[in-house]
Order: sequence, then structure tokens, then C-alpha cells
Amino acid sequence: MSMNGSRDLERVLFLCTHNSARSQMAEGMLRAWAGDRFDAASAGTIATTVRPEAIDVMREIGIDIGDQASKTLEPFLGQAFVWLITVCDEAREACPTMPGVVRQEHWSIADPSLAEGDHETRLTAFRAARDDLRSRIEAFIAR
Repeated sequence: MSMNGSRDLERVLFLCTHNSARSQMAEGMLRAWAGDRFDAASAGTIATTVRPEAIDVMREIGIDIGDQASKTLEPFLGQAFVWLITVCDEAREACPTMPGVVRQEHWSIADPSLAEGDHETRLTAFRAARDDLRSRIEAFIAR
């Protein structure tokens, strides 16, 4: 409990290369399903835009990430986080550790942004990444 009587939330930062899909979806899921326990954020080693396919497949499971924005890691440097979770191999290599982080995990999630083909083919790749993240987020919350 904090001094004002409310519970302190565990801060979690999801990190990916472009902060456009995987880290955005993970942030949205954790906030939607356990926002009373965790303060979720996401960042990338490079800021781009949130992919429309990520927004679409998250809406399919009732979570709106349409207002989330792609951010770089810089605004979070020096902040305290209980968890740093990298969701792509490139981010893990670019950011092996961060000051102020208590625990780290790496989740190797396939990059749906690399999918080529028509809209439905791309959505299938984003759904696969979403479902992989969903099982990991559910297990993370259940600890």
C-alpha cells in the first residue's frame, strides 16, 4: 500500500524494435486484463506508428489500442520498472538491460509486420502474434 492507501502498481515496460505491433498489443492486453495490478507501457528502439492490423486484431478480442502511440525508449530511461519484457530478438540485442529494472524476461514473438500478401494474409500473421502474446500475458498475470 502506498501512503495514500492505494496499492502500488508493478510497472512493466514492453520493448520491441518499432513499437508498432507486438509491444503495443502486449501493453494493451496487460492494461485491459490486469490494470488494477500493473502499470503497463511500451517502447521501441525506434518510434514509428501503431500498425492498423494490430489495432484491428486487438479489437477482435475487445481491446482498443487505437489511442496508443509509438514511443522510443528515451522517455523511460532512468524510470523504475519492476519488469522489462522484450518481445523481439532485435530489441533484446539492442537493449540487454536498463537501469532501474528489477526483473527482465524475453519473449521471442514472430514479427507480424514482415508478413507479405493481401490484407487477410497480414491479419493472419497479426492474429498469430496476438494469440502468442495473449497466452504469455495470461501466464504472466497468473503468477
